Amino acid sequence: MGLESFAAPPRAAGARVTSVDWRPPAEGDSELALKLARLTAHPLTEAANAEALRRILDVTPLWTDVVTAREALPVLAGPEKVLLHAGPPLAWEQMCGPMRAAVVGAVLLEGWAETPTAAEQLAASGAIAFAPCHDHDAVGPMAGIISPSMPLLVVEDAVSGRRAYSNLNEGGGRCLRYGALGEDVMDRLRWMGERLAPSLRAALRSLPEPVDLRAVTAQALQMGDECHSRNTAASALLLRALAPALARQEPLGGHEALDFLQENTYWFLNFSMAAAKLATSAGHGVAHSTVVTTFARNGVDVGIRVSGGGDTWHRAPAADVEGLYFPGYGPQDANPDIGDSAITEVYGLGGFALAAAPAIVGFVGGTPERALATSRRMAQITVGRHRELRLPGLDFEGSPVGIDLRAVADTGVEPVITTGIAHREPGIGQIGAGLTRAPMGCFTRALRAFPEPPAAEPPPR
Repeated sequence: MGLESFAAPPRAAGARVTSVDWRPPAEGDSELALKLARLTAHPLTEAANAEALRRILDVTPLWTDVVTAREALPVLAGPEKVLLHAGPPLAWEQMCGPMRAAVVGAVLLEGWAETPTAAEQLAASGAIAFAPCHDHDAVGPMAGIISPSMPLLVVEDAVSGRRAYSNLNEGGGRCLRYGALGEDVMDRLRWMGERLAPSLRAALRSLPEPVDLRAVTAQALQMGDECHSRNTAASALLLRALAPALARQEPLGGHEALDFLQENTYWFLNFSMAAAKLATSAGHGVAHSTVVTTFARNGVDVGIRVSGGGDTWHRAPAADVEGLYFPGYGPQDANPDIGDSAITEVYGLGGFALAAAPAIVGFVGGTPERALATSRRMAQITVGRHRELRLPGLDFEGSPVGIDLRAVADTGVEPVITTGIAHREPGIGQIGAGLTRAPMGCFTRALRAFPEPPAAEPPPR
């Protein structure tokens, strides 16, 4: 146990050696390790984690509507200029290149400025307020910018009526979420607001009942998706459910919507994110629970929030992404990890469900064996498994869900995320895809700040 090189001499001498990947708990901080031990042994923590997991799994996310952001989110309904973004809070001066470009595009879309230069000047002047999507029951992929006129999908819990929101997916290629800018990007955004959203709204409202997103996700996992970076099956299933109703919306642009959606294999991502946000939010706020309920990146920082730790963000520098690049690009061009889409991992999808998606490993780098091993490894740092979301590659075990702050700090196993890669410079867009990890610093900071439960009563003699 120790450095791999320790095994070399006895192995060379013919001994049978097994190397154990072990690290000191809490990164070797003895004071923090003692706190970890107290939390691990405390019965209140176990009971709280069971309750948080129950709340998460009991959510049935239904797609119920499509509305404009100003209709859904009070923060965007007033006269002030406000934009929501991915990840923990940050100011314009701190933003990375792709997020700045997405802000510029949103400012142009809203008509707050006439040119990109004027949009940048407006953002730098302090006239625009910025806030995390997560603070307003919303999520957005990559830069995650949501502006008042953008259409949002509405996802509602069948039992509680609680809601979560996400913007609509632009598809592949040059997209605002990746920081691409240009008339092609702006034309698509305008079309989505003026033609796509009304046809989706009308089609959805004409269905006999809302679309059960958990059922779609469960089926897609059996068809090779992990519902973060690969949504091919889920997008097709959702389109099949909606296509007849969309075809009847010809005056609103139903045929245009069908053409767009049949080519957009990323379409389900935003639904997956909103459903995951709805479920994990239900598990937030359970006193003494060490279950992680938020994980998000803004291209500069990564932040997590913990169920029993209040609404405080615990941050670390955004990690690099290990993956495959489009021709002409490489690691030197890549922006650090960015986006709210890792909420799917918090819900047990993405990297945690990688065993369900052998087709994706060639795109993000790796092998089917690595995919299986990744899902098994993620089960070491979670408090339970899904009842409905099962992984065929692991004999239909439930996907691991409920990242446990204690387990991450104890084992040193960092959560794995499947993700896209944006160019670090504004205006260019996606340049690849791959795997990354949630930095350990988020978890040690969260552990240090976590309120300890009262001392447990000693057992009776």
